Amino acid sequence: MVWTKALVTGASSGIGLSIVRELGRRGVAVVLVARDIDRLNTIANEHPVAAEVLQADLTNTEQLAAVEQRIEVGDIDLVVNNAGFGLDGMFIDHTRDDETNMVLVNVVALHRLSHAAAITMKTAGTGSILNIASVAAFTSTARASTYSATKAFVVSFTDALASELKGTGVTATSLCPGLTRTEFHDRGDYDLDKFPDFAWQTSDEVALQGLHAAANGERRRIPGAVNKAMVGVIKTMPETLIRAVGNRFF
Repeated sequence: MVWTKALVTGASSGIGLSIVRELGRRGVAVVLVARDIDRLNTIANEHPVAAEVLQADLTNTEQLAAVEQRIEVGDIDLVVNNAGFGLDGMFIDHTRDDETNMVLVNVVALHRLSHAAAITMKTAGTGSILNIASVAAFTSTARASTYSATKAFVVSFTDALASELKGTGVTATSLCPGLTRTEFHDRGDYDLDKFPDFAWQTSDEVALQGLHAAANGERRRIPGAVNKAMVGVIKTMPETLIRAVGNRFF
């Protein structure tokens, strides 16, 4: 798949920004979506081809609708649902609003934008949807209860959507990175000292894997040997052991 214009949410930092920069190297125009307008303008000015800026808080219904409407214009052939966040700590120690906002961004926004993209791209007969999940999708752990659940939704939903779109010229792919060096962990107030260096990837490495998977029409990609091995082991373990190990680790 060769794209001409992509819409990327969470485009101002981390994996989203790495995806935008890689798309620029490939000559793909972009629509940049995030809350930080100053960052978006800087990134747009640096993009080697056409770049639009669409400031949006995806927890806001009206602003989310504006992003949906931009997809429905019909000139976008790649939608990257990258926006998302997590919180470190026990569920009951976070505010109800913070927990709900995680679901709104990680699930509801991704769900609605995938719907807009699938309909519009199916009409055009071509397009790719790339949804950013996480290896957390494959286990439920204490201190990451809502986050893990949202990413499990992304993987399950994207797998099924890919089946529904088969034969239409439109593909859906979930990307499931593990530990990636971005601002994500700073924002979530995570303790990172317990994670060894070999477990980490850069956002550029993850971005390349995601775009390669989407271009090939893959349903799912787990980037990195460590992450692949970890998920492979998890699949062989009973659920009680998965939870015990995950809870101990986190």
